[in-house]
Parts: sequence; structure tokens; C-alpha cells
Amino acid sequence: MKKRTNISGVCDIKQGGSSISRTNRNRLYRYRGNYQWKGVKLERYKPAGNDWLEVIRQVIIGNHGESTGFHLRYFEISPGGYTSYEWHNHEHVVIGIRGKGKVRLRNRVVDMGFLDTLYISPKTPHRLYNPYDEPFGFFCIVNAKRDKPKLLDSKP
Repeated sequence: MKKRTNISGVCDIKQGGSSISRTNRNRLYRYRGNYQWKGVKLERYKPAGNDWLEVIRQVIIGNHGESTGFHLRYFEISPGGYTSYEWHNHEHVVIGIRGKGKVRLRNRVVDMGFLDTLYISPKTPHRLYNPYDEPFGFFCIVNAKRDKPKLLDSKP
């Protein structure tokens, strides 16, 4: 590959095409299959708590030194699982990519499926849950600088 001069906005592909680099800040997180990405840690939804059940997360953008104003996370809720019922001062964008699930927004319930995209406005109480027999996976985009959740007491 011919070396390019250092021009703003020009990216060079590393040997083998496995990652993209411009002064080692740009990264490609290669999809490994089974809704996992190379170099991205599989974690519990939250470190502790009894207000959620059977949820995992992966922080794809926002945990690796990026300077973005947003974070991109992948969450997966197992059948029968649910997230905390909570609200924040920040907004969310949720994009369904695996299975289907439901979202409680205050007293309203919204069904979500593949590529359905939901905007959750600031201060809206919400909970995502999975009453179905297959995993419900979704991308969630949030502000990089955000407040901690305010938990609400409620069952799914």
C-alpha cells in the first residue's frame, strides 16, 4: 500500500485489513459473530443490584480512549430478563438488532423488533424487557458525559 502524506481526514488501512489507524486513534472492532466484537469486553449490565435480571452489555465505543461525545453500547436481554426501571437527565437512542423486546416508557409500552429505532427523551422513566423465547439485543447510544440513573421501584 502506498504511504500517504499526513492530511487531515485521511486514514490508512493497516496490513491485513484488520484495523484502521490514523496515529493509532481510529479503530475497527471486527464483528466476531454471535453478537460479539473483537477487543470488546462482555460485561454484566451493572456491577450489582436486584432491580434487573439477565442482561449483558458491551461498550463498543467509549471505553477505549475515544474522544467522542457519545458512547455506543450493545445490550442483550435473555428471555425473561429486564433492565432497571430508571430515568436520567440524558437521552438515549435504542436500535433493535436481535430478536424482539418491549420498552416501558412511563405508563406506555412499545414493542421493538429488528432495526426499530427508539428515541428516549431526558427524564423519561424507562425499562427494556424481554418476554419472548429468544434474546433481545440492541445498540444503545448515549452521551459520553452523562448522569447516573435514578432508580424507580417497579416490576416489569
